[in-house]
Amino acid sequence: MKPKARPVEQDDLLRPRLVDLIDMRHELVKLEALIDWEFFEREWSAFFPSTTGRPATSPRLVAGLLYLQHAFDLSDEAVVARWVENPYYQHFCGETFFQHLPPIDPSSLTRWRKRIGEEGVEWLLTKTIEAGRASGTVEDKSLERVSVDTTVMEKNIAHPTDARLYETARRKLVALASEAGIKLRQSYARLAPRLASKIGRYAHARQFKRMRKALRTLRGYTGRVMRDLRRRLDDMPQGDLRERILDMVLLTSRLLHQQPKGSDKLYSLHEPEVDCISKGKARKRYEFGTKVSVAATIDEGFIIGMRALPGNPYDGHTLAEALEQVEVLTDRRPSLAVVDRGYRGHGVENSRVLISGTRRLTPALAKLLRRRSAIEPEIGHMKTDGRLTRCPLKGTTGDALFAVLCACGHNIRKILAHLRALLALLIAAILGPFALGSRLETRAAAG
Repeated sequence: MKPKARPVEQDDLLRPRLVDLIDMRHELVKLEALIDWEFFEREWSAFFPSTTGRPATSPRLVAGLLYLQHAFDLSDEAVVARWVENPYYQHFCGETFFQHLPPIDPSSLTRWRKRIGEEGVEWLLTKTIEAGRASGTVEDKSLERVSVDTTVMEKNIAHPTDARLYETARRKLVALASEAGIKLRQSYARLAPRLASKIGRYAHARQFKRMRKALRTLRGYTGRVMRDLRRRLDDMPQGDLRERILDMVLLTSRLLHQQPKGSDKLYSLHEPEVDCISKGKARKRYEFGTKVSVAATIDEGFIIGMRALPGNPYDGHTLAEALEQVEVLTDRRPSLAVVDRGYRGHGVENSRVLISGTRRLTPALAKLLRRRSAIEPEIGHMKTDGRLTRCPLKGTTGDALFAVLCACGHNIRKILAHLRALLALLIAAILGPFALGSRLETRAAAG
């Protein structure tokens, strides 16, 4: 059922309003007035076609929690717990009086993310861009000059090794067989875990001949369990459990037949879409996740476009999509894009593209090209201050949602920092003459 409209709450003699408890000069209070919350109340209500059942949670509350979660690097559980403790969070989410109980269960955020989809989170990013323009954090002319780069958003998986994958596949198959009431000929529940731990010790001791022999044995254990379970599938009735077992058998078969240097390798059983990406880093040769395209303004480093790119495509083939997303979110086609040398052969015609290393440029264009590397620390801040370093959401859809939400959090932090700086300048301008007079009086008294 659609969410109900928020009623106008009357004064309560026993409870003071939040505006009487908090400092109205706080940056979160200023930001709350800059965001168009009615847009979410109007647009997100369309995701509830049914007219029966319990009314849904307020869209403004969910939008505010998603903003706060990615601005301050909080999990679903942590942002709800912090909301109960922080009156500024409650005011930001539209509450009138201080609340002592959690507004929703943290699992509701998971269902809301699935409901709004990629289009919904792009609306969240659009509203942060509008708030940045209204607050003066980003200028309108800056939206026409962007810097585009790619990074890797790692997935929340363990480092893939053959021993770990074989043992995980065997354990999952045995668990599914137990759930279906199938008695396997042998589950290797005692031998396989011991052998998997031995493989790790052999590799650490550089006893690779023993390691390879033990790995072949462990692979055989997993294959026997898979074949035994596959033979029993014909006797099982059609249903959800049979489909789950069949999917797991197919994944295990793909795992057992993949080659060390083959394409389309499987690096995780619960995230089979994970890509192995090499970015040329000395400290980490390979990263397991998905590639993400980032578009930021050259002058302020404000994120105006972000998109997950499954399949590890060539950077140059993604530039047209990145600029198209910027045009959709800002209603302006970037006239200039600066990129690194990985974008050679991009094929973009409607915008001018400057590639790092290009010579014979005017001084103005050369200055803008030197600013290309400024997007690197912005990506670093999204990974250290935000949540871009590891994606906990499932599947390619989760990657797409999480990447855009990380951009929202980065823009929120930019706006809050700008509002804090404005407040500091205002206080300094007001107290400046008084502070100067007090210093002169102190010097006169000391002299």
